Amino acid sequence: MNRITSFAATVAVAAFAAFPVFGQSSDSTGFGDASKIQSRDGAGIYAAICRGCHMPEGVGAVGAGKYPALAKNEKLEAGAYPVVMVVKGQKAMPPLGSYLDDEQVTAVVNYIRTNFGNNYTDAVTVEDVQAARP
Repeated sequence: MNRITSFAATVAVAAFAAFPVFGQSSDSTGFGDASKIQSRDGAGIYAAICRGCHMPEGVGAVGAGKYPALAKNEKLEAGAYPVVMVVKGQKAMPPLGSYLDDEQVTAVVNYIRTNFGNNYTDAVTVEDVQAARP
């Protein structure tokens, strides 16, 4: 190995050692275990991972991708639909089923179904989330 290649290899090893996040395993969402959020309430989960794409008021966005509005969204009427979207994802929506546990999925789905102009009061349950998992 020449001196430049040896130096580059040493720098790469040092970088990976200094930033252990590179060595962590991650799931299909790109999130490793250490980055999972701890929030247990729907508003906190929405703020932590959903509002970046669906916007703070749930109005959605168009840019690098198309992120549908959650506000006044009739597709949320059937509770199974948002559960499947959160757990399995679709198109630009990443599958968050391995990132969020059953209670967190339940909390965030119930939050979006009762906020942003939505008034779907038939709450989804942990059992509904479990049924949507592979």
